[in-house]
Amino acid sequence: MELPEFAPGLSARVELRVTDADTAQALGSGDVPVLATPRVLALAEAATVAATARQLPGGVTTVGTRAEVEHRAAAPVGRTVVGQATLTKVDGRKLVFEVNVKDGDTVVADVRVERMLVDRQRFIAKALGD
Repeated sequence: MELPEFAPGLSARVELRVTDADTAQALGSGDVPVLATPRVLALAEAATVAATARQLPGGVTTVGTRAEVEHRAAAPVGRTVVGQATLTKVDGRKLVFEVNVKDGDTVVADVRVERMLVDRQRFIAKALGD
């Protein structure tokens, strides 16, 4: 597998309008009607995927291997949160991102996500036990 070259500073941004389906109540991670921590993590990972998507050659993808979430503020239903991912470190096949999730000027979460470059078919075959 030939690895694409990624440089620190690569970034992408994704947005999410918080709905009832995104809340802690709906996802079972709490009993309050605000953006759930698992949904914050999914948003952060989506931003990291978006950051690398245009530079990945066919047959290569990234998979999440580690995440650390500091959920700092609540975002109620109806608000739009923005996840900004920035690649901070490249170590062989490992990519490390810092993701800042904001609701306007309010920092909702800081997330550190590690992803690994993998051969897509080999990864799927291994996961299926082939």
